[in-house]
Amino acid sequence: GQAFDREMSDRIDIHKARRGSDWDSIEDPFDLSGVLETVAAPDKAVLVDCLTLWVTNLMMEDKDVLNESNLLIDALPKLSGLVVLVSSEVGLGLVPDNYMARSFRDHAGRLHQMIAAIADEVYFVAAGLPLKMKG
Repeated sequence: GQAFDREMSDRIDIHKARRGSDWDSIEDPFDLSGVLETVAAPDKAVLVDCLTLWVTNLMMEDKDVLNESNLLIDALPKLSGLVVLVSSEVGLGLVPDNYMARSFRDHAGRLHQMIAAIADEVYFVAAGLPLKMKG
């Protein structure tokens, strides 16, 4: 995530502190497929946290979200090792009242569908309880 305001900066700081020093972290707000192609390896697990923040970053920079999503979808099957993708489900609530929020919800929903189609396993987590949806 990028800190566009103080509150988000505080969230990022808290998240980093909770994560601890055992994690190797790469923070790249845009080139997710490129980073994954660089770091994924048979002896590694990679955690991407999170796809909805990545979509936000792309939208804030007026990048082509569908093109970037397609690059990610093309890269994922070629990666070696375990890759875990975390994302927030944003389509379960009310339809947003503004264009940007509706576009965000639509981009995230399409990305989730594309990833679920190629993923070996898919889990939905609510209230800390995982529901296995695929695999």
